[in-house]
Amino acid sequence: MKPSKVSLVDHNKSQSSMIVRLFHRSFAVFAVLCCFQLALASPAERKVGSKQVLGKLGQAISATGIHASTNRRSRVFYQVKADEYLVVRTSSSPDWLKVLMQNGRLGYISAEKVARLPYDVTAQAPSVSRSGSSSRDAIAGYSLNYIGTPYKWGGNDIDHGIDCSGFVKALYGKIGIDLPRTAAQQALVGQPLSRLEDLQKGDRLYFWDKRRGKIGHTGMYLGDGFFVHASSSHRGVATDDLRSANWRRMLVAARR
Repeated sequence: MKPSKVSLVDHNKSQSSMIVRLFHRSFAVFAVLCCFQLALASPAERKVGSKQVLGKLGQAISATGIHASTNRRSRVFYQVKADEYLVVRTSSSPDWLKVLMQNGRLGYISAEKVARLPYDVTAQAPSVSRSGSSSRDAIAGYSLNYIGTPYKWGGNDIDHGIDCSGFVKALYGKIGIDLPRTAAQQALVGQPLSRLEDLQKGDRLYFWDKRRGKIGHTGMYLGDGFFVHASSSHRGVATDDLRSANWRRMLVAARR
């Protein structure tokens, strides 16, 4: 597992902003398949204009590990090298920072090993003018902005409370596609996909609810075997591995 490389490719002093490109690597330090803009902002700000704040820009002071939890004995996702850039957030422990991973999950790094820079990492919503696979690819990356949004059955607020079908509907709405409200209805719309090998970023996934006897859950494919969804078990928007036996067993439809 290698970290994504962060390059500062532009600097506009008058606007106190920088452009950062985060290159995609599987299970690497967060890289959302597109360019992010770093905007100088106060810690209290959650948005910069229309952009969503993903976290603070951090830089490793020395080599250290990104852990699965706030325990030095926990699994190490990756050994960070000195001077590598990271996207970090505060955690419940002052001794640890959260690190945003490429698949949307969070790792943990010792706070004393990271210099926190005075820049927010933000992402711009995909343009509705894009078409086809480029729109779906962009919205797949943008979906990770909402990791941690609370799960709320019947909810439609993508920032404060939403359910699985509401989440997918809201994301597709950002690229100008109006989907039905429920997962079962959504599964009837769009190009059907019959093979897992055909899945592309931004494709919609639909899962069987055995208790209700119908399609009852949905998410969006991110690539590399992962998908993002508003999950009641995770209590919010999170990512999961589609290759796990449980999800593969419940997957009954995919649409583009």
